[in-house]
Amino acid sequence: MRHLQKLLPALAMLILLLIGASLATTPARAADDFFLWLEELRAEALGQGISPAILDAALKDVAPIPRVIELDRSQPEGTLTFQQYMERVVPNSRVKKGRNKLAKNAAALNAVHKVYGVQPRFIVALWGIETNFGQYTGGFSVVASLATLAFDGRRSAYFRGELLKALQILQEGHITPEKMVGSWAGAMGQSQFMPSSFVNFAIDFDGDGRRDIWTTKADVFGSASNYLAKSGWRGDQTWGRKISLPANFDKSLASLKITKTLAAWQELGVRRDNGNDLPKVAGMTASLVFPGGEEEPAFLVYNNYKTVLKWNRSTYFAMAVGHLADRIAGR
Repeated sequence: MRHLQKLLPALAMLILLLIGASLATTPARAADDFFLWLEELRAEALGQGISPAILDAALKDVAPIPRVIELDRSQPEGTLTFQQYMERVVPNSRVKKGRNKLAKNAAALNAVHKVYGVQPRFIVALWGIETNFGQYTGGFSVVASLATLAFDGRRSAYFRGELLKALQILQEGHITPEKMVGSWAGAMGQSQFMPSSFVNFAIDFDGDGRRDIWTTKADVFGSASNYLAKSGWRGDQTWGRKISLPANFDKSLASLKITKTLAAWQELGVRRDNGNDLPKVAGMTASLVFPGGEEEPAFLVYNNYKTVLKWNRSTYFAMAVGHLADRIAGR
């Protein structure tokens, strides 16, 4: 026992030295690993037609961003109730600002509406919720953020694909590397498109040769409208409505997988929130949802609500878009 007691301080010192050596060399090893990974990515990008000049400009001084990893690991778990979320995302101040933006940008919004059929109030609502009407678009380098997440390994395949799409966007000349900024996860511009969404849906509405979702409002509105239109938007319908239910209603019918005609919901006792009959629109279908769980408020939602879910799969988000759009329009 005495020999063991004499050895303990020495063992403790050895362990501390080993830990210190490990900590001292880990950053260097990580830097080497990232450099090798970046070289492999560069080779893949070259094979996809990205020029050496673009790669030099985009990847120069790129290094992992610890803050991006921190944010990725600590995303909020949705602790807000439906009511709390709505109060935060659709405050009166945003409604007022949205009405102002709708009026101020009427010419561009109406021009886009004629092409894609998406009602302007919904585009303004999305714009307001995503970036507060272009005010908050993010301050992270998109290339560096995506490189960080692609190297990290948790969702490396997805973010590697997004990074290659970002390099493609740079290759096409829509934006320069230093101006390609966005959220920590790589969402870009006033419409907060991921690079893959940009490639698939962004458009050059003003015809200047660039798809500019950062500063050109016509392109922002047109790109958002194109996204919704190609995702199934119906320009002759709204998104949904708050409703009232009869006593002892079968709440197991609340599911986006269950669709019934408005006439069928009417027969089950579903009414508008004010007690009036549901609209009489032949063949129009809807699903019943409780955004706050199995407690009211309850809503009938239509095709356009489900289309917004393709933009963002959050029930709260889709509800907020519909409510803000209605309030902007004075409904």
